[in-house]
Parts: sequence; C-alpha cells; structure tokens
Amino acid sequence: MKTTISKIKSMKGKDKIAMLTAYDYSAAKYMDSEGIDIILVGDSIGMVVLGYENTLSVTMEDMLRHTGAVARGAKNALIVGDMPANSYNDKKTALSNAEAFIKSGADTVKIENKPEIAKFIVDNKIEVMGHIGLTPQTCTNFKVQGKDQETADKLIKLAKELEEAGCYSIVLECVPMQLAKKITESISIPTIGIGAGPYCDGQVLVVNDMLGIYDGFSPKFLKKYAELGNEMKTAFKNYINDVKEEKFPEDRHSFH
Repeated sequence: MKTTISKIKSMKGKDKIAMLTAYDYSAAKYMDSEGIDIILVGDSIGMVVLGYENTLSVTMEDMLRHTGAVARGAKNALIVGDMPANSYNDKKTALSNAEAFIKSGADTVKIENKPEIAKFIVDNKIEVMGHIGLTPQTCTNFKVQGKDQETADKLIKLAKELEEAGCYSIVLECVPMQLAKKITESISIPTIGIGAGPYCDGQVLVVNDMLGIYDGFSPKFLKKYAELGNEMKTAFKNYINDVKEEKFPEDRHSFH
C-alpha cells in the first residue's frame, strides 16, 4: 500500500520512520519489498555513483533520470526527489524544477533551508521535506552544527519556520543529539536524523555507505549493515580468473 504524507506525519512520536537513499531501479525494488517508508533520491549520487568530489556538480538532468529509475522500482515507499544545488535559487525556478521531479516519478521534493522557497512550492500543491544542520550544498564548515547556543537557537528557529512554511518533515544532519531532541519536541512534524542521534522521529543513511560499497567517506554516525564491496571484489576476481583460465563459459553455459 502506497505510503502517504498523512501516514508519515501520523508516525511522529509513535512509529520510527525508516528512510534510505536509492539511485536505481534494483535497489529501490529491494528496499520497497522490505517495507522502507521513504526513499530519498539524494544528491549524494554525485559522490557515490557519479564520482564527483561533492554534490555541487549534480544537475537536474542527473536527478530526474535516477528519480525515474527509482520510481519504476518502488511502488509503495514515499519517493523524495532531492533538489540539487542551484535548482531552487528563486521561486519560479524552484517551482519549475519541483514540477519536473513530480513528473519524473517523485511524490515530494527536498530542499535545504529556505523557508520562503518551501512555502512557495507547498502553496503550489507540491509537498516539501526540509533539511537543516549540515547542508552540503551551502555549508563551508563540514562539522557538527549547532554546538553553541547561538547556532542552536538559529536551527530551532529555522525548523519552526520550515514547519510554518508547510514542510511535512525535516532532515536534521550532523547536530548534537540533545539539540535534535529539542527540535523534535519543538515542532509538530517529523524529524529525520542523519548523525543527529536517537531522539529524531526517523533515520536516514546513504545506501552505498550502509552496504559498504563506498569507501570515500566513513562518518561517526554511519553503521554498516554489510560489506558488499569486499564480496564484489571477490566475485570480480573469480570471474576474471575463470575467463583467463578458460573455466568460463562451460558447456552448460553454451547453446547447441
């Protein structure tokens, strides 16, 4: 049964929300079969799939192609399209790009900060997930955010502004767990943490990180649920050896 915005909002304080990123049909299909609540087609694709140094080189074309792939694989999870850098600098551009995400298969979009942009998109009938704390598209200090009172107060204020703008949930990235708890208790919409401790209403991880198939980044908050990178290397090595030693293909792999 398709996950709705109403269901996600109703889970606050009751059931934890499980969210993962996905970028392709197969991964999305497997996640969906196991009951994932939300799939984020994240701009993290820039690093873990496209090989960029950061997310800033990701384009709308990149995001729309992969959003379509995920949408074809997942029929039940709520699909969120992560609007890439410079795709929502002004209201007109933001709405046009948000509409493109919906046409490609997303149910909602996600933006970093910018309550005024979020409100404009929501007012035009597209649901928005907010994102505060460490926001990779604009952050210049890639450390835990909100560790002092001034910045903590700013994050609390921003969360409330995004709620007032009509966001149905907010991602909290790399903030102290005590602050995440305070933000979660201060707003009526769900918070989804990544490096924000256990008190958020849900959690999200980058799929390539949690499966052990990306070795470029291993933050403290990451829990690896598999080491598929090692298994892949073993499989590739065995295949190469079989081809070189003429062990593959065998008769049973051939047509007569």
